[in-house]
Amino acid sequence: MKEKPRVLVAEDDSRLAAMLTELLESEGYEVLVAPDGQRALHLSLTQPFDVFVLDRGLPVMDGLDVLRRLRQGGLTVPVLVLSALGNPADRVEGLDGGAEDYLTKPFDVDELLARLRVLRRRGTSTLPSIRFTGGLFEADNRTVVLDSGARIVLSERESALLEQLARRPTQVFSRGMLLDSVFADADDPGVVDTYVHHLRKKFSKSLIETVRGLGYRMGSLS
Repeated sequence: MKEKPRVLVAEDDSRLAAMLTELLESEGYEVLVAPDGQRALHLSLTQPFDVFVLDRGLPVMDGLDVLRRLRQGGLTVPVLVLSALGNPADRVEGLDGGAEDYLTKPFDVDELLARLRVLRRRGTSTLPSIRFTGGLFEADNRTVVLDSGARIVLSERESALLEQLARRPTQVFSRGMLLDSVFADADDPGVVDTYVHHLRKKFSKSLIETVRGLGYRMGSLS
């Protein structure tokens, strides 16, 4: 069964959040809502999403502050800013802050859905390379190029696991999350630990960090 795309809606207007939830769920999305910036930041750093819809005027933490912290943390999930602030300077500020798109309120529903489809296509395209501390991962040919110049080719599943971790280097992935996203066809949940072991053996134990009681996240080779 194909997984639903996951969207995080950061919106403090409860009526608008409910409308967006109903709309997006009717389009096949799995929707989580964050009513303030702090909750949005927490969810985005601890769970995988395919796209964000982010209001600028959030309580506790401004939407653009959330966005900047996401980008500083290395998260590449495409973000659409949804805001009542619609003059050119506001849009430029949002795009310069790390958003891929900016839509002003009130908005056309069909336009919103179309823009999200575009962002999802961008977000799911394979990156040609992903930099991490100690090396470069070339996703298109499943090769890690170490800073020393050595090149190590990975198996298909090793590559898929490393890419998932490297795309969101600050996020902690539970075994269940990695099973769903990387090993969906596996019968044994222990397959996650097996491939973590394979990667550590090829590189070093520090490549993938174990977060006790939670799961794994990207480490480094230094």
